[in-house]
Amino acid sequence: MKKLVALVLSLVLCLSLFAFSANAEVEGVKLGVILLHDENSTYDLNFINGVNDAVAALGLSEDQVIMVRNIPESQECTEAALDLVDEGCNLIFANSFGHETYLLEAAKQNPEVQFCHATGTMAHTAGLANFHNAFAAIYEGRYLAGIAAGMKLNEIKEAGNLKGEKPLMGYVGAFTYAEVISGYTSFYLGAKSVCPDVQMKVMFTGSWYDEIEEKNAAQALIDAGCDLISQHADSMGAPTACENAGIPNVSYNGSTVASCPNTFIVASRIDWSPYFQYIVNQVAANEAIATDWTGTIATGSVVLTDVNEAAAAAGTVEALADVKAKLEKGEVKVFDTATEGFITVGGAAMTSYMADVDTDAAFEKDTEVVADGFFHESEFRSAPYFDAQIDGIELVNTAF
Repeated sequence: MKKLVALVLSLVLCLSLFAFSANAEVEGVKLGVILLHDENSTYDLNFINGVNDAVAALGLSEDQVIMVRNIPESQECTEAALDLVDEGCNLIFANSFGHETYLLEAAKQNPEVQFCHATGTMAHTAGLANFHNAFAAIYEGRYLAGIAAGMKLNEIKEAGNLKGEKPLMGYVGAFTYAEVISGYTSFYLGAKSVCPDVQMKVMFTGSWYDEIEEKNAAQALIDAGCDLISQHADSMGAPTACENAGIPNVSYNGSTVASCPNTFIVASRIDWSPYFQYIVNQVAANEAIATDWTGTIATGSVVLTDVNEAAAAAGTVEALADVKAKLEKGEVKVFDTATEGFITVGGAAMTSYMADVDTDAAFEKDTEVVADGFFHESEFRSAPYFDAQIDGIELVNTAF
């Protein structure tokens, strides 16, 4: 018995020493996180969860992380970043596209601090060793979510319950940025891969988070005859409108099944935990952070929620698993330009496309991105640059 007790105590001691060692490896890092909104936004909640998951995985202590919420895309972002520097943060992250110029200003003033920014475009041209952009190939997740949508439309069609002659999807988008265009296009292409005659209408709100406008946009699309709704918007507005109307919904950034059990099918999201772990480890090791970092579905940075089989078409889980494996192997390309009729612009095949990769004031198209039979999204910088308006998608409004 004494030997057993001694063995147990020895194991506990070893585990304790291991935990201390793991903490010690990153004890010199203090992470500051700037959030556009708070937990009420599905977008910001996804980042908060990513930070918390990384903290648990790395063994960071509570005083090594500071999160500041509801920081607008204005000079307040610079001020928030400088405050975090004053509080001892040597690694600062901001999560919204409009934060970038203000975070860059703070980076220029503090070359000894590492600044990382999600969805931005400037790091590879800014030339600062302490300023970095990150994103993930979310278009892979949206493509898979689109397959789930297409299968649901096929089910509705086979039951004779389409509102119109052809399957019609609606999409609530925030702005007419490339990030949003890339997202709704990949979602549409996923649906088209299994439902060839699908069409889509897109309505923009001019805001990342406006529950009333997102709900109104979804309702307008439902009233226009859409059989299914998805969104690149951060509130519960669109999912709620779908649940109230009994219209299938493919959400974003997290499951809405608890609030929308009858209509939620699936959602795609970026898992930010791998990136937070990466940047903390790089700073701890005094090693460089990638100027542009892009996570993929193969690296666990792009994920889907569980499929709500109460609302999804039969066989959806199996179909998504099959295509996910092919995406990971590179056997399926989301922006496939080689398959005849899959992507057309004005009736013509996309055989070449100059993208605005090195963003400047004139938004000059500077980089050829179609090669080897597909559009090479997020390879020349982390942020999306697919901004072509392809056939099959109607923009209801373009003021934003």
